[in-house]
Amino acid sequence: MRVNGKIRAREVRVIGVDEKQLGIMSLHEAISLARSHGVDLVEIAPNATPPVCRVVDYGKYRYEQAKKEKDAKKNQHANKVKEIQLSPRIDPHDFGVKFGRAVNFLCEDMKVKVNLKFRGRELAHKEFGFGQVEKFIKDIAPFGHPDAPPKLLGKGLTVMISPLPRSKRAKNPYESESDESAPPEAENLQPEDSPNPKMTKLSPPAAGHSQPDGFVNTPFTQLDSQIGNTSVSGRD
Repeated sequence: MRVNGKIRAREVRVIGVDEKQLGIMSLHEAISLARSHGVDLVEIAPNATPPVCRVVDYGKYRYEQAKKEKDAKKNQHANKVKEIQLSPRIDPHDFGVKFGRAVNFLCEDMKVKVNLKFRGRELAHKEFGFGQVEKFIKDIAPFGHPDAPPKLLGKGLTVMISPLPRSKRAKNPYESESDESAPPEAENLQPEDSPNPKMTKLSPPAAGHSQPDGFVNTPFTQLDSQIGNTSVSGRD
């Protein structure tokens, strides 16, 4: 960005202090005009013919441009969508890892799309999938809100979560952590592989015990055992 005597054109199109067009002037006249107002002549469109210059305080102009660029980056983040994959029988620790990733995305003003896929006999017990998604929405409430209720599309559930305004959003509990300690993106991460010490407090419940949300964590394991017992008794 050229200023005052560093501008190379002989003639420039000038925008005044009040942001009104002043027409085409020689470079010497434009610089004299800027000095008479105690400000600078800043070249804002060097590729135009003739180049466009603005009579403005250079320091103030740079501050305004930096602010616009910062706002533009915020808007770019707001248009980004990150996906989180869940399953009806997800381990509590893995649930916490994915929850942490979603919190980070929302606190960076990104949207989060939550997908849950049913496989095999899970299709006959969709209530467990709905329970997982509803629990995720409930836990994420301090950071974001669903755009619409969860929808069943084919063999999966999906819901889009948008970040809350910064003034209403809870503080990100992971913001002081380094990238190495942030919850990883790997979908099949085992509990012992997690680099995040804060996410290791949860442990899987004993068989048959209910989760806080009111349903058993691994209902399909119980179904397998029931089917196995029935098969054994049939053979006898």
